[in-house]
Amino acid sequence: MLLSAGEAKNLGPSSGPNRLRDLCTFCTISLDQEEVYRTKVYEKSVSPFYGEDFYFEIPRPFQCLSFYVYAKSMFQIRDLPIGKVAIRKEDLYKYCGKENWFQLQPVDPHSEVQGKVHLEMKLNELITENGSICQQLVVQIIACQGLPLISGQNCDPYATVTLVGSDQKKTKVKKKTSDPQFDETFHFEVTRSSSYKGRSHFHVEEEDIEKLEIKVELWNNGNLAQDVFLGETRVSVKILRSDNAHKAWYLLQPKGNGTKSKPDDLGSLRLKVTYTEDNVLPSPCYMALRNLMLKSPDVKPISASAAHVLGDICRESVGYDALLPVVRLLLHHNRLLPFLTSVAALELENTQEANTIFRGNSLATRCIDDMMKIVGKSYLTVTLKPVLNEIFESNKTCEIDPVKLKEGDNVEVNKENLQGYVHKVFTSITQSSSSCPPLMCDVFRSLRQLASKRFPADPHVQYSAVSSFIFLRFFAVAVLSPHTFQLRTHHPDPEISRTLTLISKTIQSLGSWGSLSKNKLSSFKETYMYDFFKLFQEDECIEKVKRVSSVFTFRKEALCVIPVKNILGVEKLEESAFNRKNMFQVIHSEKPLYVQAGNCVETNSWIEVLSQVSRCNPGRLSTFHPSAYVGGSWLCCTETNESTPGCKPCTATLLANIQLDIDCDRETERIFSFFSSSRSRLQKMEDACAGMSVYLGQQEECSAFTIQDPKETFRTIKELGEVLDDLQAHHDSKGALTDEPGTM
Repeated sequence: MLLSAGEAKNLGPSSGPNRLRDLCTFCTISLDQEEVYRTKVYEKSVSPFYGEDFYFEIPRPFQCLSFYVYAKSMFQIRDLPIGKVAIRKEDLYKYCGKENWFQLQPVDPHSEVQGKVHLEMKLNELITENGSICQQLVVQIIACQGLPLISGQNCDPYATVTLVGSDQKKTKVKKKTSDPQFDETFHFEVTRSSSYKGRSHFHVEEEDIEKLEIKVELWNNGNLAQDVFLGETRVSVKILRSDNAHKAWYLLQPKGNGTKSKPDDLGSLRLKVTYTEDNVLPSPCYMALRNLMLKSPDVKPISASAAHVLGDICRESVGYDALLPVVRLLLHHNRLLPFLTSVAALELENTQEANTIFRGNSLATRCIDDMMKIVGKSYLTVTLKPVLNEIFESNKTCEIDPVKLKEGDNVEVNKENLQGYVHKVFTSITQSSSSCPPLMCDVFRSLRQLASKRFPADPHVQYSAVSSFIFLRFFAVAVLSPHTFQLRTHHPDPEISRTLTLISKTIQSLGSWGSLSKNKLSSFKETYMYDFFKLFQEDECIEKVKRVSSVFTFRKEALCVIPVKNILGVEKLEESAFNRKNMFQVIHSEKPLYVQAGNCVETNSWIEVLSQVSRCNPGRLSTFHPSAYVGGSWLCCTETNESTPGCKPCTATLLANIQLDIDCDRETERIFSFFSSSRSRLQKMEDACAGMSVYLGQQEECSAFTIQDPKETFRTIKELGEVLDDLQAHHDSKGALTDEPGTM
């Protein structure tokens, strides 16, 4: 789902003494009652411009997408809800891909509902003690699903059942669950009219039908606090006219089914929502397209590959968003590095000056950016989270712009605070190379080699090729928006946000020094930034950037290479084996490899990582020898046969969060949907290739595409067309595709 929170107008009730002019506002995005994103806080405006985009995968079923606008006050404990926009899932297609203004509605606790309830109703005939016949309505509350969290915790739900006009009945309370299983049955007697004559089958008179209605309410048990309403549903007994039994799921509704008087004018919110559902077919259906994409790194030239063609034809419609599933698919199959190397080489061919290397938004830079965001999450956490936490918690004033200084601010103190923060962030980055993921290091080494080859006369380009990504496109972006990298839960407040902006700008400039050196000062438009940056004008800082760019790409020649697929176990080695601490062993088909780490933490990290990446290998051992085979016997069990099975059970492998959760069928389906939505562009590219082959030259219609080899590109496009048509036929046969996006 792609969401754009644009702007709000005239926030606050028109009948109040003021329209929140003195309050800061922000907007949150919720799936049902679960907040998933929020914008940053905007100061003292009743018509704030948010201008923020949010793209996210929805990991679970949902009923409603909601946007809440809050006022943040210094004198209130809780943020004040101004109003909301709620769009039911089945209505999302009406607004898909278009900007719309929505009127804010009041936030009423009794209207904030989600989830569904499973009911069964039966109508039975009973003979009473005096011999008369009466009717009994049987209602079973079976279960509920998807009830909301209360204060961030699973609720303690119970249900009440009422036949309108009779007493209310109640289930038992279920503890700490959003999906309670009740399985409780309630009986209600139905009063009959005097005209009733005994019949074998019950039949409700027409005048009685509308009077009989079952109301089921869900509540959270508040113990000592007040119970919280979770939703209700009403079912008319007339549903039993054609059948004496009825069983179904019902969506919970607001109290009174949401009927309310006309609200005050609370303002409006401009939104753009793009919602798509992927209908994933069985894995064999995607084999042809998946194989075609995985072949991309081997295609010469790279511009003729299926992956590059996708980026070319989708560039005008969705930018380079279509490349994310390609990156994830190639990453899962260990094919990303050669692809990134090839597209980076292609971009460098078209780069004329060394000081503009990898500065634009291109297919190559976007793919590398996506790669860093995917594999570098833990790296960012280790490197930046401690210092960011300090910045948020200490909250020192760092404003150095004279125009924005508040009364009582001391610009020299602020400059000192900012310099201290920048120094800590910069030091954390320049000392982080040992934590950099191997794939990122491999990519940076490749970029460094390519840049040196393209600009052999420039001694600095080998550093700027790496620092442009490390500083400008990775760390500086994460410092500016830590919430988007899961380094912080929410947007920072305006003052901290300003501090992060100043730090990010400085880090970007420091990262540019590898090629621009002291000439960088001329690029500052603001005098106050020029004066501040002079504090860092030292050769030591420049050398640190060069050194870290080198360290990221430096790899010694390996003494031993063991393919991950050959690892059978990774375990600690007893200190007595070689009289050395912090030893571990990598067990494979040949003799074990014994490794000594720098400390106990490093030992555990190696064991955890290697165990995780090899946990699915066939033939993993269940036992191992905790010591070494020395002098003709195992030191641990004294067995003389070197091939004797281990004497100790292997350590169970815990599922640590280092394995990327990539669904290749889902990613291939996303690739298919991007190709399908751009078939007209694909046809134009095919025509352009044919024209170039016939007329042996660059035609005007070819300028929109990157076509180095028209014959090879034409061949790829024809193959793509056949694969896409075949996959479309699979979708049609399954009835999986819908006419409108976002519909079920």
